[in-house]
Amino acid sequence: MWDFDIGRTLAIMARTWPFIAFRMIVYFGITAAYIFATGAGAGVGYGVGHVTSDPDGPTSFALWGGIAGFGLVSVIVYWIREYILYVVKAGHIAVMVHLIDGRDVPEGQGQIAYARGVVTERFAEANVLFVLDQLIKGVIRVLTGLLGGVAAFLPIPGLDALIRFVNTVIRLSLTYVDEIILGYSIRIGSSTPFDTARQGIVLYAQNGKTMVKNAVWLALFMWILAFVVFLVMLAPAAAILYAMPGQLAGWSFVLAIVFAWAVKAALIEPFAIAALMSVYFKTIEGQTPNPEWDRRLSDASKQFRELKDRALGAAGLGSVT
Repeated sequence: MWDFDIGRTLAIMARTWPFIAFRMIVYFGITAAYIFATGAGAGVGYGVGHVTSDPDGPTSFALWGGIAGFGLVSVIVYWIREYILYVVKAGHIAVMVHLIDGRDVPEGQGQIAYARGVVTERFAEANVLFVLDQLIKGVIRVLTGLLGGVAAFLPIPGLDALIRFVNTVIRLSLTYVDEIILGYSIRIGSSTPFDTARQGIVLYAQNGKTMVKNAVWLALFMWILAFVVFLVMLAPAAAILYAMPGQLAGWSFVLAIVFAWAVKAALIEPFAIAALMSVYFKTIEGQTPNPEWDRRLSDASKQFRELKDRALGAAGLGSVT
């Protein structure tokens, strides 16, 4: 069925508890900021709307105030996205990579500082890692088609609707390929991140059947667990709705949903990444990148070609022709 060890992955997660807590703070903080800013903006707009002669003024101004609040937080999140990737995501991946390989890492809060040192050694600046991450995401968009979609797994004629659905599942399951490639770069101690990413993507593609199979299983697990988390968090919200009807109860309901999302982002997603990295590292052991897959990716993806250009540029060899 799947090739990852659930017990071992959970043990890795437990040992990275400082990052789990850190992720909870970051993701819940962002979502709480969205709720507060949207609600505050709507409240201010509603108040301003009362000074107009338009009877619909409060409602209209509240809507635009909420949009303005949401937009303000979106701008802030946009500007800190590199920091989140560099410190939160990459740092957590660095620690998980070391644990997968059986290497010791510090316990407690020192783990975060240790991970940041590892990431800084590999990627001197946050913008380098961010550019690399965006290029990998661009390659992922064409990877499903190159892997043959569901045709490699479900060669049954006359099931077009089912095939389209499963292809959608496969595309969603490829969400964490960029994190896996980042883990590969950290694992081999690369000093050439763009070339290492190119190699890592090729290795993923040439082992696509194994990786997609495991990614689909994990995607299904995540959706089921996310549903359970939402049920658990919405139960207290339902009690609040019953005891405190009105706007406050409505916001409590929203807060419960948002908190459930934060739990998913902080806990469930790292589990999937750790499991997939374990499978990836085991699968590619002893392999070298297949030139044919390198060519196919170059033909299909301009982002992959840019990865090669940047790798050659860093080596002083010009660009891909």
